[in-house]
Amino acid sequence: METVRHAVIETSLGDATLVADDDVLVGCYLEIADTSAFGERVTPHHDPVLTLAVTQFEEYLAGDRTDFDVPLHAEGDAFSERVWSLLHDIPYGRTTTYGGLALRLGDKFLAQRVGRSLGQNPISVFIPCHRVIGADGALTGYAGGLERKRLLLELEEPPEVRAGRLF
Repeated sequence: METVRHAVIETSLGDATLVADDDVLVGCYLEIADTSAFGERVTPHHDPVLTLAVTQFEEYLAGDRTDFDVPLHAEGDAFSERVWSLLHDIPYGRTTTYGGLALRLGDKFLAQRVGRSLGQNPISVFIPCHRVIGADGALTGYAGGLERKRLLLELEEPPEVRAGRLF
């Protein structure tokens, strides 16, 4: 029996494809057209892992959740897995830079490699690569699109920052 399965849900960010394998979430993709590599499409509310993921994702988008406790497994090369692990240390409502992550990995010249790893993050939002910005504060590189990155960062803004914005 194949254990990889997926569900597609409608969200304020557009369609999200959540992928589970056994008892862990292995993917969250925004607006992906081809889901054929993600096993059978299932109804999320008949699957414990996907039910938990959908519930927490919806709570997050509603502003009612600041962290996730869905069991995750992101598979990549050793460097990417180290980068993705560091993303969990970025608090909700905060950002860091590619260079900042490179320094935490021990070499400021790894910033571009960090960026490539972030672009390969298979579990977006749950592994918060949207919290990584350019050194000058610019929104750069997000597999889900820069508009979605902006929306996610705005969702996480502290109320005092949101109140001070003119737009």
